[in-house]
Amino acid sequence: MGHVRGLVAASLVLAMSAVGAPPGAAAPEGQMTWAVHVSLAPTWFDPAETSGIITPFMVLYALHDAMVRPSPGQAMAPSLAESWSVSPDGLVYEFVLRKGVQFHNGDTVSAEDVKFSFERYRGASAKPLKESVAAVETPEPGRVRIRLKRAWPDFMTFYSNATGAGWIVPKKYVEKVGDEGFKRAPIGAGPYKFVAFTPGVELVLEAFEQYWRKAPSVKRLVLKSIPDDTTRLVALKRGEVDVAYAIRGTLAEELRRAPGLTLKPVLGQVTNWVYFAEQWDPKSPWHDRRVRLAANYAIDRQAINQAEILGFAKLIGSIIPSSFEFYWQSPGYAYDAARAKRLLAEAGYPNGFDAGDYFCDAAVTYLGEPVVNYLNAAGIRVKLRPLERAAYFRGWSEKKYKGLIQGGSGAFGNAATRIEAFLAGGGTYAYGGYADIDGLFSEQANELDPKRREATLHRIQQLVHDKVMVAPIWLNAGMNGLGPRVEESGIGLITGYIFSAPYEDVKLKGK
Repeated sequence: MGHVRGLVAASLVLAMSAVGAPPGAAAPEGQMTWAVHVSLAPTWFDPAETSGIITPFMVLYALHDAMVRPSPGQAMAPSLAESWSVSPDGLVYEFVLRKGVQFHNGDTVSAEDVKFSFERYRGASAKPLKESVAAVETPEPGRVRIRLKRAWPDFMTFYSNATGAGWIVPKKYVEKVGDEGFKRAPIGAGPYKFVAFTPGVELVLEAFEQYWRKAPSVKRLVLKSIPDDTTRLVALKRGEVDVAYAIRGTLAEELRRAPGLTLKPVLGQVTNWVYFAEQWDPKSPWHDRRVRLAANYAIDRQAINQAEILGFAKLIGSIIPSSFEFYWQSPGYAYDAARAKRLLAEAGYPNGFDAGDYFCDAAVTYLGEPVVNYLNAAGIRVKLRPLERAAYFRGWSEKKYKGLIQGGSGAFGNAATRIEAFLAGGGTYAYGGYADIDGLFSEQANELDPKRREATLHRIQQLVHDKVMVAPIWLNAGMNGLGPRVEESGIGLITGYIFSAPYEDVKLKGK
């Protein structure tokens, strides 16, 4: 993210030449199949509804393209915008569109599509993004000008990767079919076009050979929803799928020993934590800092890491990935079951207490189960409530849960974007806030001096730790399996991104 500061400091133009398919390049062929650990939701087909998590990008990187996006070797690579510049005062951003880029229906990507996509964006962080923009102008069909109300150092972070506002959809088509029609038959400008979707079963995509960067190598991509870990591994062993996401624990050991299969771990930017949703309620036990601290000491993070992720996860003591700009190294919380019980007794709960539900993403019950067991052992009696991913995040953002919430996010961004979504008062997933933290957050949002901003964001993270707002668990590692036909899975090509991408780079052996 360091180059964002340079953008704000002075006018700068970044450019990337289009890389077209060379004459005589082989046509896409073959089929590559993924076993996906979650149920694919149609809301993820529409960039306008992108939530503050990484999962929708599993689809976005195939169907759609962005003005600027994370790509191999670049956190902000020019894509549909071949270049952009910013005025010396940091108030005006101007983007030059790549010429001749087409949507899957043959329409040319234009400035009107860019303006339309920004204005219809309603996903996570839409509020701070739109409140900072005074106008989106289209002086020419191939040029877009975004005027800010104030100089905002994180504008490009939000526009390029922390939200879906910069992922472009065709205005005419969306207006014709409507939002629901678009989710049923999405059209984008990405390397693959929509073929079919069977809810709860699979998504089928086909190569878009006119994709500006290069024609994909593989003709057809299939994403199969297989929520059960064992079934995903069996499918990989049988050759029914080529890539299997989220293979952990003893199954990962089994995969590592299996002839012809490859275990592919990748440490990305997915953090998990326990969120104390009732800490602002004076009548709740969670209002007492000692109770929240007890929960932290009750969890043996390293034991869970070894058992489930074979030690590949990283214990960082924060919800913010250690690779993010402005990350502050927290001292974390050591496992100390005796101390946890003493703290509960000091808070008035010598025999523990009934803490209600522990909500989690059903795809991450492998983490929720041991955490719940550790909490119960300490006297914090909770019941695991796994929910399907899309429904889980919707309920969290709508503030429907009480008790404990197992948080998780792998979204792109920096320390400020994570704090804004999950910790600052008014955030998409924040159930409350603290005046000192919220005041500092507002202060850093207007600070153009990188050093001062860093100091403020570090202070916020220190306060989060001191107040025990969350129980951080780890920086997770994706544990994936590759079959013998795979030459390039795309996993790990983009720094911090745990899934396959760019899809035009995936390749089967001999293809």
